[in-house]
Amino acid sequence: MYSRDLSVAPVAQLNEICDDLAATGKRVRVLWQEPDQLTFVARGREYRSEFHINPSDEIMYMIKGEMQLHIRTPEGAEKIVTIPEGGLNFTPSGMPHSPRFPPDAFALISERQRRPGEEDRFQWFCGNCDALLHQETFVVSDYTADPVSKAYANFFDSEPNRTCDACGHVTPAPDSM
Repeated sequence: MYSRDLSVAPVAQLNEICDDLAATGKRVRVLWQEPDQLTFVARGREYRSEFHINPSDEIMYMIKGEMQLHIRTPEGAEKIVTIPEGGLNFTPSGMPHSPRFPPDAFALISERQRRPGEEDRFQWFCGNCDALLHQETFVVSDYTADPVSKAYANFFDSEPNRTCDACGHVTPAPDSM
């Protein structure tokens, strides 16, 4: 992140940031986190299975590789939107979405910083019967605290959270995150 110096307009070198994320194995680099703006580069979301419900609109740009953006319609149906390399997507606030892309792919995400008290929700659905399996809710005041990893740990580290009340199916934990 940069310091707020109004005499400088910061420039992010996306290729260098992607190379650094790949070399270090890190998944996210926050570029800007301002009162009305949050922008970050994400590497690989192959492990994601939850649907994120963001209180703000999101814009996703695929720097490298292709994303399979899983969304849930207002009727509850799951659909997949393919975002190709160089493609740009607008995801409105409140739309359950799950960005999935391989570890050698990179996305630039821009959204509004959360307002005080706003909640992000993370929902998992049963892979067997599609019932709501588990939900995590966070007030995200600092994105560098990595709320997605915390939500994943709360879900995958608990077999009761991964067990469907409707059909008894247990969602397996991924090999790595």
